[in-house]
Amino acid sequence: MRAIITVVGKDMVGILAGVSTVCAKESVNVLEVTQSILQEFFCMVMLVDLSGASVTVPELQKKIEEANPDMTIHVMHEDIFNSMHRI
Repeated sequence: MRAIITVVGKDMVGILAGVSTVCAKESVNVLEVTQSILQEFFCMVMLVDLSGASVTVPELQKKIEEANPDMTIHVMHEDIFNSMHRI
């Protein structure tokens, strides 16, 4: 199962490290990452594989939020993401 993780907020040191550390601890494989700094704002989208994960999607979101409390974070199953963006 794959999921999309989005992270948005004020740019600061360690955001990518905080998210990827949680993923590594929970056996979530990061497949692709794109990130941008838009003036003072950090924006990141990750595609991850949860097939070997030790947590559910809601649990993963909670753990990433705890590691990055000042960011807006969403973790969404790939099927839900695709359904939301289908015409």
